[in-house]
Amino acid sequence: MTSFGIPDLSPTLEKDLLEGLAKVEDLLRSHIKGKYPLVEQTSGHLVAAGGKRLRPLLTLIASQYGDPTRYEVIQAAVAAELTHLATLYHDDVMDDALLRRGVESANSRWGNTVAILTGDYLFAKCSALLAILGPEAVRLQAQTFERLVIGQIMETQGPDADQDPLEHYLQVVADKTGSLIATSARYGALFSGASAEVTETVTKFGETIGIAFQLADDVIDISSESKDSGKTPGTDLREGIPTLVTLRVMASNNPKDRDLQELLKGPIESETLVAEVLVALRSHVALEESREQLLKVAGEARAALRPLPICDATGALFSLCDAVIDRSH
Repeated sequence: MTSFGIPDLSPTLEKDLLEGLAKVEDLLRSHIKGKYPLVEQTSGHLVAAGGKRLRPLLTLIASQYGDPTRYEVIQAAVAAELTHLATLYHDDVMDDALLRRGVESANSRWGNTVAILTGDYLFAKCSALLAILGPEAVRLQAQTFERLVIGQIMETQGPDADQDPLEHYLQVVADKTGSLIATSARYGALFSGASAEVTETVTKFGETIGIAFQLADDVIDISSESKDSGKTPGTDLREGIPTLVTLRVMASNNPKDRDLQELLKGPIESETLVAEVLVALRSHVALEESREQLLKVAGEARAALRPLPICDATGALFSLCDAVIDRSH
């Protein structure tokens, strides 16, 4: 396993990606600087906390199909990560989160107003980069941002009375998670000068693997026995957030599930109850069905890669599909 969590990377590609991510990190940290110390402190808060940097990583891998040395690739990768970070500040306010990436959330430390404005500041800094990259980048960002907002509104509103909750949830995941990961991959192909066919292929792959990542998180939230996964088991249960697993339970017509369904209708505040519900869900058929659905989506992501040439970058994207599946077991 490499430092990126992707198995079997070629040494040459791993070296290129490490060098690329170092440049991304440098630009990310320098670009958010401004003339107001508080804004610089608040905007650097989550940057300093780290994270997987999945979106810039995908930008860099996709750039291998063209000229990965173009500086526009680094700028685009930073734009993708800035967009992601900005949404985290807003998400934490909406969720009233206390922690983010293992550190105190911005809203806990500075209050909701400052956290929201910090997210807005990062969107502004992202726009400045996109303006350098040109109209195509600006248009793509606008379309992506529209989907991010619509996904959040859909999640907040919930499904319509005549809508399948699971179908609604998968659309929310596609908009909230898949869209930006798709754009991150598209940036890499686009600004490295890759062909139109490659650009469309990695975009489709990005959206599908983005959905798979979220579904894997849903499974991990129930199945992980400890904090080894990097996430405390039952987090979504405590917050009353519907996930693939719990939605499958709610759709059950089995009379034996009625007590469990009642508990899953809202946040579960009692730690004793959270523990009991986790035990019940781990032995429930819904968990295995969710794993099967994750495998199906990961399989769709693999299938999307077929038009790509055989090379180290393609191998890395195939391995990323395997990594998504492995982390859910």
